[in-house]
Amino acid sequence: MSRSSYIFTSESVSEGHPDKVADRISDTVVDAFLAQEPEARVACETLVTTNRIVLAGEVRAGKPGATKAESKAMTKDILASLEPKVRAAIKDIGYEQKGFHWEKARFSNFLHAQSADIAQGVDSSDKKDEGAGDQGIMFGYACDETPSLMPATLQFSHDILKRLAGVRHSGECEVLEPDAKSQVTLLYQDGRPVEVLKIVVSTQHKKKIGDKAASSKRIQDAIRPYVESVFPTGLITRKTKWHVNPTGKFLIGGPDGDAGITGRKIIVDTYGGAAPHGGGAFSGKDPTKVDRSAAYACRYLAKNVVAAGLARKCTIQISYAIGVSDPLSFYVDLHGTGEVDAVKLEKLLPEMIGGATPRAIREHLSLNRPIYARTAAYGHFGRAPDNEGGFSWEKTDLVDSLKGLA
Repeated sequence: MSRSSYIFTSESVSEGHPDKVADRISDTVVDAFLAQEPEARVACETLVTTNRIVLAGEVRAGKPGATKAESKAMTKDILASLEPKVRAAIKDIGYEQKGFHWEKARFSNFLHAQSADIAQGVDSSDKKDEGAGDQGIMFGYACDETPSLMPATLQFSHDILKRLAGVRHSGECEVLEPDAKSQVTLLYQDGRPVEVLKIVVSTQHKKKIGDKAASSKRIQDAIRPYVESVFPTGLITRKTKWHVNPTGKFLIGGPDGDAGITGRKIIVDTYGGAAPHGGGAFSGKDPTKVDRSAAYACRYLAKNVVAAGLARKCTIQISYAIGVSDPLSFYVDLHGTGEVDAVKLEKLLPEMIGGATPRAIREHLSLNRPIYARTAAYGHFGRAPDNEGGFSWEKTDLVDSLKGLA
């Protein structure tokens, strides 16, 4: 039996965190390929460190069935266009520092053609449907703690950093620099968040606030009103403990302070530790990779289950074998809060998305679009669907069909 009263913590990192810079670059590469060829294959890893950007991985631009010459020519053209796109992404984040500058950092591109062995197992043909791009297990989760149906500890952690990024970009809070982390600890009673116990914010900053040297106390005074604004009234109390830049000054940050690599913030990207994780990262991968697309599908289904009132919490697991189209397993856990038999959902939910094959997921959620750079910071879930097709997995368009099951 799950506990009804407990203390739980989640963290987030900003768009300027070195690992998130790497994620943003890798997803910029994915978008560049999908914008030219919706059937492109991309597996891009990025390393960022002091004034250096390194890309590596495998790509293929031509449609399945395209000649080698056609694929090679398109791939070459897209690769040639990447450097200005990558630099523009770093500029958008806000890096113009001595140790990491969007214009001055050295750029190296080691992306190369996708393995033919992988391609033959994944691509569709007259004899078989498109197979999964790799083996693995993926999870999706939703709960009714917040309007976004996300865990409150993670949602507040994201919201803190999005708010600080907003006032940094606008110039309203000029002392802030791009690199930052947050952490929120909540007290739950009867499964509901009732009090903020601790707030942690570590943010890179300029040397001075006005004409005074920056300190933890001055940084806290500068950011506290913005942080408080993201919480519902009454959650923060006089007992709430604040830790703002607890190590002292935070001048050297971003890739100059710590190397960043794609895919190292998978818990930040998903559910903040409130749900299981299959281990696969999202950024830098085209949607034939089930690490990404099936995790999106699991969130989509879990969110619709909770939005339909069939459960207060829902976890879904799905598994695949490389080159095989049909999932190996599909599991639903309603955490003792269900209004319907989980076994019934295990049969019905995959059918609602075409059997949950990789192709069916991509088509149902319209994933073959350049919509991924926007996912790289502040979580892949709990975001509003946009007009360009981004965050389509956050739609609740299955609710009406599911409500009749209760």
